[in-house]
Amino acid sequence: MNSLRHRLLGLPALALLLITVGCSSADDGASAAVPSPDAKAAALCQKLDGVLPAAVDDESREDPEPASGLTAGWGNPAIILRCGVPRPPKMVDPSVAQGGDPDAVAGGVDGVNWLMEKADGGAYRYTTASRLAYVEVTVPAGRDSSAALIDLAPAIKKAIPEGIAD
Repeated sequence: MNSLRHRLLGLPALALLLITVGCSSADDGASAAVPSPDAKAAALCQKLDGVLPAAVDDESREDPEPASGLTAGWGNPAIILRCGVPRPPKMVDPSVAQGGDPDAVAGGVDGVNWLMEKADGGAYRYTTASRLAYVEVTVPAGRDSSAALIDLAPAIKKAIPEGIAD
């Protein structure tokens, strides 16, 4: 009976420890799924990672978890870049190119072509077009998409050559 009481008394301490660990500052950071590109795209993405700006839309770079040379982030809520993503299905849909899908529009910013897709909650996802690797940038609701794309364009042009990704 005495050992049962000691076990039960230890449970609140264990619960407090788990709550403290579960609410650590590490949980405040963004997360992003790491793409799995082929070797050619991965090499281009590693090159891109080396030339990405320290700030986007006046926000400092704070990479998402898990750490990877294929992902980057800026600010909170984070603008997230993922390099080496698969081609979005809407990119090959002819109705998008002809303006048939109001949630997916093609356009260019500072020499980089993008497919823009409106996401739930007011966020936007942009995916590069006419580049040898697909780069996806997600801009949360309330953030300036044009500033993010303008800030990222020089690095993308420098690291990811024009062409059609496999």
